[in-house]
Amino acid sequence: MSAMIVALLCAAAFGAGLVDAIAGGGGLVTLPALLAAGIPVPLALGTNKGQAVFGAVTSAASFWGRRALDRERALLGFAAGFAGSWLGARAVLAVPVRPLRIVIIVLLLVAVTVVLLRRNVRPRPHSFTPGQARAALIAIAVVLGGYDGFFGPGTGSMLVIAFATVFGDSLTRASGNAKIVNLASNLAAFTLFAWHGTILWRVAIPMAVANATGAATGAHLAVRNGDRLVRAVVVVVVLGVVVKLAVDLLR
Repeated sequence: MSAMIVALLCAAAFGAGLVDAIAGGGGLVTLPALLAAGIPVPLALGTNKGQAVFGAVTSAASFWGRRALDRERALLGFAAGFAGSWLGARAVLAVPVRPLRIVIIVLLLVAVTVVLLRRNVRPRPHSFTPGQARAALIAIAVVLGGYDGFFGPGTGSMLVIAFATVFGDSLTRASGNAKIVNLASNLAAFTLFAWHGTILWRVAIPMAVANATGAATGAHLAVRNGDRLVRAVVVVVVLGVVVKLAVDLLR
């Protein structure tokens, strides 16, 4: 892989870290970029986790330090997200490559739809008992953690939507709470992919530095009215990759 391609992937990782820290959905930039670079699907999924985990740590630490999340939910959400992601990552390693391409196309389209609909989310009040709240948190973290381990892109946005609609979190607080579950799911998948040797370290390490830099920048920026441009870029990139994968399937 040429130095130019790696540099472009690092640029994508920086942008993904920036976007992910603010609104979620950074994987919709990096995974399509890795696939467009010609990296096989299993290695692209593993390398994507290899570079994303460092940005997830940076972003979660920033939200934790600013107390922009619910700390009493953090431990349970982390544990459930880790367990779900571990199961999801094990599942994706067992899927043959050709059917996996079809699954990737479908999930990319679903993830893009979620990102496009995210602007319409409004926090709703809730009236859970403590037991119901814990059960809801476990269900959200396990299911979306499992999705993150199996695929990934769009998980942050889905978590924000879930926490805002189920728990009534403000979007800012929902974003902070989402970072804890997302950190857990990234760590679980990263560990499993690294163990199975499906991470291209020569690509993942420079992308990780760029992703963490973007995440640190995004977590400290009060970015306003930028969602429209982000959504437009994400949709164009993802649809381009969907077309590419579909053409590959027909060859």
